[in-house]
Amino acid sequence: MNNFLKTLGPGILFASTAIGVSHLVQSTQAGANYGFTMLWAILLANLFKYPFFEFGSRYANATGQSIIDGYRKIGRFPFFLYILITLVSMFLVTAAVGFVTSGFMQQLFGIESTLLAVILVFAVCILILISNNFSLLDKLIKIIGIVLLLSTLFAFILVLIKGKQGNLPLNDTSVIDYKAYLLFLIPLMGWMPTAVDLSAWNSLWTVERIKESGYHPTLKETLFDFNLGYILSALLAICFVTLGAFIMFGTPASFSASPVGFSGEVISLYTKTFGDWAYIIIAISAFSIMFGTCVAVFDGYSRAMAAIIRIVKTPAAEKASTQQNNTIYRGVLLVTGIGSFFLIYAFLGDIDGFKSLINLATSISFVMAPIVAIFNYILVTKKYLPESHLPPIWMRVLSILGILFLSLFSIYFLFQENVIDYLLQA
Repeated sequence: MNNFLKTLGPGILFASTAIGVSHLVQSTQAGANYGFTMLWAILLANLFKYPFFEFGSRYANATGQSIIDGYRKIGRFPFFLYILITLVSMFLVTAAVGFVTSGFMQQLFGIESTLLAVILVFAVCILILISNNFSLLDKLIKIIGIVLLLSTLFAFILVLIKGKQGNLPLNDTSVIDYKAYLLFLIPLMGWMPTAVDLSAWNSLWTVERIKESGYHPTLKETLFDFNLGYILSALLAICFVTLGAFIMFGTPASFSASPVGFSGEVISLYTKTFGDWAYIIIAISAFSIMFGTCVAVFDGYSRAMAAIIRIVKTPAAEKASTQQNNTIYRGVLLVTGIGSFFLIYAFLGDIDGFKSLINLATSISFVMAPIVAIFNYILVTKKYLPESHLPPIWMRVLSILGILFLSLFSIYFLFQENVIDYLLQA
């Protein structure tokens, strides 16, 4: 038990990162608009992405390094392509998550200005993380994780007891616009459970947990921690689809494009179903979910960029000092916050900016996923890991199937007509 507690942390951080936009926003909308007819996509995305997130934890446990160091070992092309992917997604993802979080903050605290709410969210996240204290982050996310797990399960059970509110069967396909259905699949799966390039964060958090605890867990212990977070994330995705389907599918209700409108509608739907007494519980739960994701996203991108800069600037024979790493980390935190704020500001002028931002960020993540998946698969071959840490045969087979799955869907999406128009419209 003592060793388990020393290992526990990175998996919860992963779950907190995942249970945000992909669950509260995308999964809820999937259930609300399409009932249970998109459940297959959520299950397949979780299944076929699993190996590539697991490989991040596996590589870190075996080598004591992040998978970003591994990309550099493969060659310059994978390393610099990962840098490009990170730079492209960093501001988009942080802005999208911050946009949603600010909406729920406005509902919870009665803040009228969206920009003020964004500034407050970003400022609190940066103040929490500025010390680069992994122990503080770990404790905070565990508290938030407990709140979101209990509140989501509470809402899920109440919804099942209350029963579905619409007049259509939950698997009804007669009212579905299939063109919109197919286009929504990519944003849904793009962040389900989260973007594949964020697998590097698993390895970074695993390395940091080892440093912070002073204990290097066995591979079995590291994977148990990761699997706990991954399974929890997958189960909660199903919960959010069910919540959306039971409360909204087959009813006249629909979601707003603005973050404030969307967050207000989510909360009001629950209160209409459960009663006004549930307002504060649902508001705190929704804000906790998104705030935990926002903190984890800020930390993940800052650690990833700090690792990239360290690898570029520091010769292999040397090691960057802790002070240097902390300085870089803090600098990236500030740059990420400022850049994401101005991106949100740019989208505020567009009435459909909220959905546009989400669609763009999630779709780019999905299109990039096969490339990162191939890199991760290469890094867990015999050339880079000891025999004792190689993935089993079934995992390698699942990896190849996952790469095919991600590649085919990405190609299909890119060849669709009006893809760009869809990404830039609600």
